[in-house]
Formats: sequence, C-alpha cells, structure tokens
Amino acid sequence: MVNLYTPQAIWGRELKHYRKAAGLTQGQLAEIIHFSESLISGVETGLLPASPEFADACDTALNTGGALRRLLDWRKGQVFPSWFGRWRDQEDTAITLRTYQPLVFPGLLQSEAYARVLLFGDEAKVEARLNRQALFVRSNPQPPVYRCVIDEAVLHRPIGGPQVMREQLEHLIAVINPRLSVQVVPHGMHSGLMGGFSIATMPGGGDVLYAETAIRGITTNDPEDVAAAVECFEVMRTEAISLSMSIDLIKRTVEEKWT
Repeated sequence: MVNLYTPQAIWGRELKHYRKAAGLTQGQLAEIIHFSESLISGVETGLLPASPEFADACDTALNTGGALRRLLDWRKGQVFPSWFGRWRDQEDTAITLRTYQPLVFPGLLQSEAYARVLLFGDEAKVEARLNRQALFVRSNPQPPVYRCVIDEAVLHRPIGGPQVMREQLEHLIAVINPRLSVQVVPHGMHSGLMGGFSIATMPGGGDVLYAETAIRGITTNDPEDVAAAVECFEVMRTEAISLSMSIDLIKRTVEEKWT
C-alpha cells in the first residue's frame, strides 16, 4: 500500500488537482504531453516518481505557472530515495542483519572511495551512506550482529580502479569481528544468482526483507517472502567458504589482482 503522505504521493495529488481543474482526463493529458496514460496514473497515485521533464510538460499543458516543477524541490533535501526510507528505519533498529550481494559490496561495508565511485561523486549521498555505518560503533543499543555473504565476482569487479579496490578489500578485512562476518561464495552456479537482498531481525523477533530490483528496492514483512529469503540466505551460507578461508581469499585477491 502506498503511503498517502509521502512527498511523492502529495505531488501526485497536486497533479491530479490541476488536471481536473483543467477539465482533462488522464488519457487527454497523455495525448497533450506525450507521456503514457499509465505513467500519469502511477504518478497521481504516488506509485511512480515524476521527472523534471514530466513536470515541465504538465505545467505547460495545465497552465500552472511552473507550480509542479517547483514542487519537485522537495527532492533536493532528500538524500535517500523515498523507497529506501522504510528499510533505513528497519536497518537502524535491527538486532541482526543478514545480507547477500552478488554485484557490489553492501553499502554498510563500503569504503569512502568505493562508495564515491558508485554514487558518481555525489558527496551528500556518500556522506549519508557512510553515516549508515555508524550503527556498527554505537554503544546503546549495541551494534547488530551482521552476517554478510558475497559472490566472489564482487572481489574482482573493477569499481574505480586498483587503488580503490585495494582499499575496499583491506577495509573489508579490517571491519571483520566476532559480530561482523563476511563469507565468499566461489565462482560458478549457485542459489544466489537472482539478486541481492537483506534481512533485518527486529527487537521483537520479527524479520523484515529488503529485496533489490532493477529500478528500486522493496521492503516487506510478508511471511512468505521473508521465509523464502531466509531459506535462500541459509543455503548461500552453506555454499560459501568459511570465514577464515574467505579472509585468506580476500587477502590473496588484494595481492594478486589489486596490488
């Protein structure tokens, strides 16, 4: 269900107000601005975000004096995407976090230089990502137990070049402790090729799933989805090499590929 009071949903209702005031249906507006009717419907219900180009076209067609484009200014103060906000809250209060990543190192384990490359140098986003890692050094409540499984390909994918990768792998080794483990799944066919995900276990004992897709992350506590993710993670841990062997592999990769 869409939260009716997110900035994105409120923006959609403003579009709907101006469209109806102009006496246009969604289909009629679509013909004028050359955007699809399904996009207009998704934006008005808060399911889809509006681009600046879409806002400009709507302003012109509805004669709003640029009101819709100005209303997009709320995004300037938003570091995390709106769909990430719910997961961010779960992550920050979880007592245990489990994550599997097949493509890049998870945000909570990224070095500053590695994060900067992935975020295209956006310093506000880099700072926000690094600030998320503060949960590992907090004292009250104690840091969550963090169990991470990554595909071996992540160690070899050149993000930012040799120096960035060397620093990232060395950072990874440095943060490992009894409450934070990293295991590597060797190259080849395995159960985690469908995509990355994270599971947060909350103080009350329930689990929340964050699953990544090509366009956004999805946060859910649906029992079937969570159970399937938990089962997949446990299978991945059995397919991964041990913690000590993973550390040796990471060190060897630094020496053989990134030095």
